[in-house]
Amino acid sequence: MKKKYIFAVAMSVSLTGTALNSLAQTAVKFKEFQLDNGLDVIMHQDKSTPIASVSVFYHVGAKNENPERTGFAHFFEHLLFEGSENIGRGEYMKKIQSIGGTLNAFTSSDQTYYYEVVPSNYLETALYMESERMLHAKIDSIGVETQREVVKEEKRQRYDNQPYGTILLEVLKRAYQVHPYKSAPIGSMDHLNAASLGEFMDFYKTYYVPNNAVLTIAGDIDYDQTEKWVRQYFSEIPRSTKQINRPQVSEPKRTAEIRDVIYDNIQLPAVVEAYNMPKKDHPDSYALDMLSTYLAGGKSSLLTKQLVDNQQKAVAIQALPLDLEDGGLFIFFGLANMGVSIDSLEIAMDELVEKVKAEGITEQDFAKLQAQVENAVVNRNASVAGIAQSLAEAKVYFGDANEVNQELGKYNKVTKEDIKRVANEYLDKNSRVVLHYLPKAAEKN
Repeated sequence: MKKKYIFAVAMSVSLTGTALNSLAQTAVKFKEFQLDNGLDVIMHQDKSTPIASVSVFYHVGAKNENPERTGFAHFFEHLLFEGSENIGRGEYMKKIQSIGGTLNAFTSSDQTYYYEVVPSNYLETALYMESERMLHAKIDSIGVETQREVVKEEKRQRYDNQPYGTILLEVLKRAYQVHPYKSAPIGSMDHLNAASLGEFMDFYKTYYVPNNAVLTIAGDIDYDQTEKWVRQYFSEIPRSTKQINRPQVSEPKRTAEIRDVIYDNIQLPAVVEAYNMPKKDHPDSYALDMLSTYLAGGKSSLLTKQLVDNQQKAVAIQALPLDLEDGGLFIFFGLANMGVSIDSLEIAMDELVEKVKAEGITEQDFAKLQAQVENAVVNRNASVAGIAQSLAEAKVYFGDANEVNQELGKYNKVTKEDIKRVANEYLDKNSRVVLHYLPKAAEKN
C-alpha cells in the first residue's frame, strides 16, 4: 500500500485503495547502488518527456521523536528549505522555480520526503541542491524562529481553525496508548518553543544523513552520467554514527471500545470510527486496502450509495486510511445530514459494515472493486514523480525497490473471502475508537 499520510482537513481528504492492473501494468525498470556512506540510490529511466524527478526519502517521522520534543520531523520539513552554507536564505525554492521546476515536501509518522521535478537538462542542479540540504543545511536561530512561526500558523489554519480539523489529533491519542504514533506529526507548539538550537542541530545530524536516506532519480536521465553526478555531490557527505531511535513497541489489541465527544466549530455533526490495522508489510494490508475502497472509497462505495444517495442520512462518507509502517488505522468519517441524529448515522454505518462481515461482497461488486483499485495505482505511477516515490517507499518499507513490481501478484491473491475475513478480524467494535463531533452550541445544552 502506497498512500501518503496527508490528513489535516477531514473534509478535503479522499484517499482510495490501490492495486495493479494485470493488463495495464508495465514493469518499472531501475538500477540501484549504494555509496560508501550508506546512501541508497535508485535510478529509473523514462525518456518519454524531458523531465526528471529527484527525491530524498529520510526514514524519520513523528514516531522517532523524543516524546518531550514532538513536532521536530514536521518542523524540519520546513526548516530545510531555509537554505545552506552555499544557498542563500530563502533562495532554495527560487532556484528550482527559476529553472522551470517544482518542488515540495511532506512528513508523516514514518518519513520525511523532499522532491523536485525539473527539466531534465537541469538534473545536475537538482542533485546539487539536495546534496546541500543533506550536508550544509542552514540550522541557525534566524531560521528556527522563522519556521516556528510558520508551523504555528499552519497549525492554526489546518487544525485549530478548520472545521473537523482536529480529527487526526483526537483519533491518534486514543487509538495508540503505547506506540509513539499517538502524537501527530504537527507535534506540540510548547515543545518546539522550548527546544534549543542545539537540540535542532542534533536532530539534523542524527536523521538527515546518508545512511538514513534513499535518493531516487526518475525520468529522462542517462544512467552513467546520473551516477557520476550522484557520486560527485553525495560521496563527500559523512555517514552518521549517532543512534537512530527506532521504536520497538507494538500497540496492544484493545478489548473495549473507546468513545468520546468532541465539540467543534461546526454546523453538522460527524461520526468518526477508527480501527487499528496491522503493519504496512502485513499480507492482510492488500485486502484491507480493497475493503476500505469498497466501503467508503468514493461516490460508488457501499456506504456512500446507501447512506448519502438512498437513505440520505449523510452528506458525505469518506474512508480516511492511515497507512503506517508499524500499523496504521482504518478510519471512517460520516457527516450527518441536516436533521439526522448522530446516533442514527452511526447505527446505519455499523449496520452496513456488519452486513459485509456477515455476507461478504458479490462477484459483481468484487469485479468493480478490482477495477477501481487497478485504476488508482495506474494513475499513481503515471508520472516520474510517482514512480520515484513508489521506489523509495518500497526500498524502505519492504527492503526491496522491486516491491513496486510485486504488488500485482499480491493484489491478485486477494479473494472475496479475504475481504470478508479481514472485515471480521479487524473491524471489531470492541477494539475501535468512536468520536462524535458536535457543534459547540450543543455543549451548552
